[in-house]
Amino acid sequence: MKSEEIKEAALKYFTIHGYEGASLSQIAEEVGLKKQSIYAHFKGKDDLFLQILRDAKEAELSSKLHYFSRVDTQNPEKDLYGFLQLVIDLFQKNELLKFWLRMSFFPPAHLVKEIEVEFLEIDEKVQAILESKFQDWIDAKAIVEDAAMTPTLAFLGVVDSIMLELVYGNDENRLKARVEASWKVFWRGISHSRI
Repeated sequence: MKSEEIKEAALKYFTIHGYEGASLSQIAEEVGLKKQSIYAHFKGKDDLFLQILRDAKEAELSSKLHYFSRVDTQNPEKDLYGFLQLVIDLFQKNELLKFWLRMSFFPPAHLVKEIEVEFLEIDEKVQAILESKFQDWIDAKAIVEDAAMTPTLAFLGVVDSIMLELVYGNDENRLKARVEASWKVFWRGISHSRI
């Protein structure tokens, strides 16, 4: 149980202060331990950081897998727009995922390669799921397109623009405007009712 308390305290400090600004002494003090006691649970600061990062990765992936498990071939417009809302909710409301998002843009320099592997792994899994869903929608004639990869990558571009706004923007109206504009153009491009 102490490991979870340590990770919870570390998450707070890593999110607020970044890797460099968080100290094991602060984290230990937060949970009522001496700094040396952290080493009974983690090899060091890097190990603690990477374990929290992997927890965040699993939380994001399980949320997205759960969402896609309920998506069928009948309403891609509702399901894709709902996914955009899920992304916004996940990264605005969940501290673990705020940490994950921040570290994707501002990783500690000495851990860039390890973090990149984690991010690419989840990116590939989400892309594969989306491509499969787009293929289902194409097969069901719910959207237009003949290669599922094209709308998949375009949709991921919309998601990336939202992620960028979540990291750098702090304005709800600006985020909403970006989502609505990106969504409108994207949906018009793949829907049967092109205007």
